[in-house]
Amino acid sequence: MKRKNILTLILAGFFLIIVVLVIVLKDNNPLPEYNDEVTDSVAVVPPPKAPLYGLEIDTLIVFNGEVKSGDSFGKLAGEAGLPTSAIYNIAAKIEAVFDVRKIKAGNRFTLLKGENSQTPSFFVYEESLLEYYVVSLKDSVYALKGERLKTIKEKHVYGVISSSLSQTLNNHTLTNKLSGIYAWTIDFFRIQKGDSIAVIYDEIFIDDSIYAGVGEIKAVRFKHYGNDYYAFNYTDPSGESEFYDETGKSLRKAFLKAPLEYSRISSRFTMRRFHPVQKRWKAHLGTDYAAPRGTPILSTADGVIEKAGYTSGNGNYVKVRHNSVYSTQYLHMSRIASVSKKGNRVRQGDVIGYVGSTGLATGPHVCYRFWKNGKQIDPFGEKLPDANPIKEEYKEAFMAYIKDPMARLNDE
Repeated sequence: MKRKNILTLILAGFFLIIVVLVIVLKDNNPLPEYNDEVTDSVAVVPPPKAPLYGLEIDTLIVFNGEVKSGDSFGKLAGEAGLPTSAIYNIAAKIEAVFDVRKIKAGNRFTLLKGENSQTPSFFVYEESLLEYYVVSLKDSVYALKGERLKTIKEKHVYGVISSSLSQTLNNHTLTNKLSGIYAWTIDFFRIQKGDSIAVIYDEIFIDDSIYAGVGEIKAVRFKHYGNDYYAFNYTDPSGESEFYDETGKSLRKAFLKAPLEYSRISSRFTMRRFHPVQKRWKAHLGTDYAAPRGTPILSTADGVIEKAGYTSGNGNYVKVRHNSVYSTQYLHMSRIASVSKKGNRVRQGDVIGYVGSTGLATGPHVCYRFWKNGKQIDPFGEKLPDANPIKEEYKEAFMAYIKDPMARLNDE
C-alpha cells in the first residue's frame, strides 16, 4: 500500500511540473490571437498628391520653370504644345483678370498637363511669392488670382546709422517704405551719422518658414539731428488709415520732399552756380537729384499736367499745376510716362517720367523746379501745408492706442 501511495505521489508531482512549465512557456511566448482576415493580398496604396495652386493634381504632370528674358505667355504656351490660334483666344478672354503682357523675367511659372494629353491644361504664373494667377487652357477658359497661406510675424528692430539707412537696416524694401512714410517730414538725402531708428513692423512668411517680404509698418521712432520723429499707423473707427506723430498730427504734407523715392541731391537751388555744360556762372533755380537712369520720377503733389514735351535745355520734361499757387517741373527725363499728357490729372506719388540725361545734362538726374505764384523758389525754404490731423472725436482712442508701441520704441 505504501509503495502504491508513493507511486501516486510521484506521478502527481510530474503532472504538476508539466502544468507549471506549460503556463510559464505560454506567458513568455504568447500564442497569436486568432484572426480570420486575409492578409497575404493587402497592397500599399500611395497617398494622393497634395493640391497645388488650389488644383487637384492627382492625374496631372507638373512642369516648373522660370521666365527668361524674351519669354512671353505665347512663347511658353506654344513651346508646351498650344496652337497659336488658341493662345490669342485665351489671352483675349482672360485680359480682364490677367494681362499676359505683364509677365516678367525672373518670375516662376508652372505648366500642368494630363498624363495622356499633348497640350497643357493649366498655366500658372507667380506674380510674387504670395500671389499667383491660374489660367485654364482647355474648353472652359478662365483666369483666377490666388494667394498662398501666409503667416504674419511682428518684428522690432533698432539701429544707429553709420553710413546709410539701407545699410543699417539691411532691408531695401523696409527702407523704401520708411522713406515713403517720412517723405514729408525728413529729408532722407541728408541723414547723418549717429541718427538712429527703431521700427515695429510685420514680416510675411509662407509655410511659417519662407520669408516673403515686409508687411505693415506699425510704429517708428526716427532720431534725426537730435530730434525724435514718431510715426504711428492708426486706423480710425471710420476705417481711414494714416501715419500720425505722437500728438495726432499727420505726417503727410501737401508736397513730397523729393520727386524720387531714394537718391541723393547733387546740386541745390542757388542764385549762382557754375554750369557744367555751358561753362559759365548762372542761377540754378532747381534741385538736382542724381539717380540711375530709368528711376521712376514721382509727382510731388496732386495736380494736372500743364506741359509735357522736349526743349534743347530741359530735355524731356513735365510740368504739373497743383493749384492756383503752386506748380512743379521735372527735367532731363529719359522718357515721359504715358499718364503725362496735357490735361491729365495725377495724384501725389504717381510716376510721371523716368530719370535720364536729355537736354543740357552731364549725367542721369532729375532737376526739380518749384513755382509759387509764378515765381521759382527753393521748396526747402517754403513752409508747406500739412494734411489734416486726426479727428478730435478719435483723439482719445488714438492716444490710448500709441502708449504701448511708444514705450517699446523708447526702450532702446
